[in-house]
Amino acid sequence: MFSYLHFLPLLVIGALAAPAEDEILSLPGLDFAITYRHYSGYLTGSEGKNLHYWFIESANDPATDPVILWMNGGPGCSSLLGLFTELGPYRVNPDGVTLQENIYSWHTFANVIFLEAPACVGFSYDDNNNCTTNDDETALSNYNALKDFFTNKFPEYLPNEFYITGESYAGIYVPTLAVNVLEGLAELNINLQGFAVGNGVTDYDMMDNALIFFGYYHGLYGSDLWDRLVTNCCQNGDASENSCFFTNSTNGACQLNVLEAFAIIYGGELNVYSLYGRCASGQSDGYQTRLNADIAGLTGKHKSYISSLINNKFRHSNERSTPPCLNYTGLINYLDTPAVRQAIHVNVNAPSWDVCSDTIDYTRQYNTMKEKYDYLTPRIRGLLFNGDTDMACNFMGDEWFVESLGQEVTEMRRMWYEGGDVAGFVKRFQNLDFMTVLGAGHMVPEDKPPAALKMIKSFILNTPY
Repeated sequence: MFSYLHFLPLLVIGALAAPAEDEILSLPGLDFAITYRHYSGYLTGSEGKNLHYWFIESANDPATDPVILWMNGGPGCSSLLGLFTELGPYRVNPDGVTLQENIYSWHTFANVIFLEAPACVGFSYDDNNNCTTNDDETALSNYNALKDFFTNKFPEYLPNEFYITGESYAGIYVPTLAVNVLEGLAELNINLQGFAVGNGVTDYDMMDNALIFFGYYHGLYGSDLWDRLVTNCCQNGDASENSCFFTNSTNGACQLNVLEAFAIIYGGELNVYSLYGRCASGQSDGYQTRLNADIAGLTGKHKSYISSLINNKFRHSNERSTPPCLNYTGLINYLDTPAVRQAIHVNVNAPSWDVCSDTIDYTRQYNTMKEKYDYLTPRIRGLLFNGDTDMACNFMGDEWFVESLGQEVTEMRRMWYEGGDVAGFVKRFQNLDFMTVLGAGHMVPEDKPPAALKMIKSFILNTPY
């Protein structure tokens, strides 16, 4: 176990306002030297809601560097996934005991907050065990947590540039929270400069329809099924974005064809989060739990069918284990260690940590984020980025969404590079950038750490991609 107390002269000492009771003084499994402070504790959300946060100060210049909020999606999945498997400074080894350093951590240039929300997710809890929530309540609770952070916990960071980021269902969390922050500026002048969403939910109809195109273009079904899909689901047999209605068609033949396609995509043999990633079959709730949380956000008549595919595939799985698709076993074991819970000040009322919550009762209120983007983009900068092998939130649907906003194009689609290699494609609009990350899946910072770091750093610092 490594403690950095003996290295205090080497540290950039934070302002005195930082909460000493939340500072992590010794983290089990940490055996490499760190030169930054990190904190873990609770922020007050809506009444009775205690939201767990983990705050990593920048390893560069915390006093002046930007502050980034990161949220994972679901709804109901923990943002500690982002911390320990994607963009945080440490990752849990498979032994579930020791940590390794992530040299591509976003804290190398910014202060990063990881927020477990809503209540009943991760170590967050409700005083009355009320796990019922929705999009608007979650946004309000997250906004209250931010007020607590900047007013009571870390007021010294209030002047810093602030960015709201996240992935997957955070495609809803991020813009709804950003709107609340901008509308509350008279109450608390948070210096919100922008937002970024990775593989996010934007518009259900576009994303669902695009997934059928995605499957065909990636060779998941042949011309026979595709021809039937086009004949039965597309106007005049025209296979295009505006003429096909795959997932909201009333045509019975179309509906059956779509079920055939979904049986291939969601049937359990393919990795929904990374098409070309390995996925062992017949195992585990870790994958199933997360996938079910993401499927809960689907719309339309096919939702129950897809859920049944997943549940049937994993019906023999063992609770709280994970397959090679998304192996979180080590992380689950690590965060449930009593010594770790004590080191990060987890409240005794907090539940055992799991990847995604099966106790929240979540109501989705929005089918599209268009109204939120129309409000945000004239006021702050935005970035949508997608790993291009993800089927949970595919790049094509998000690209259609961005194009549908009708913003002025400021830079035509082009390749962008990292380390001399093509890292993906970027198209820039007035105050909004759309990017793909080549070969990445749903969790871009996990799959392509160097490219993800360059991308987010370039966006936040407003330098060329």
